[in-house]
Amino acid sequence: MSAEEPMFRIVRGVPTAEELAALVGAIVVRTRPVAAAAPAAVSHWSRSARPAGASPIAGPGAWRASGLPR
Repeated sequence: MSAEEPMFRIVRGVPTAEELAALVGAIVVRTRPVAAAAPAAVSHWSRSARPAGASPIAGPGAWRASGLPR
C-alpha cells in the first residue's frame, strides 16, 4: 500500500466528521499492539487498612486474631 492510498474508504452513506473520527479511533485502538499490563498501584490509603505481614490464616481463633494488631 502506498502513501497515497487511503487506509479505508466509505462505500455507502455520508458520515459526519464525528462519525469518521470515531471510526478512525476504533481502528487505531484495534491495530495497536497490546502492551504488557502493569500491576495496579496500591494507594497508601488502601494499604493502611490491610494488616501487615501475611494474610490471615483460617482456623480456631482466626476471627479474633484478624482484628488484633500484630
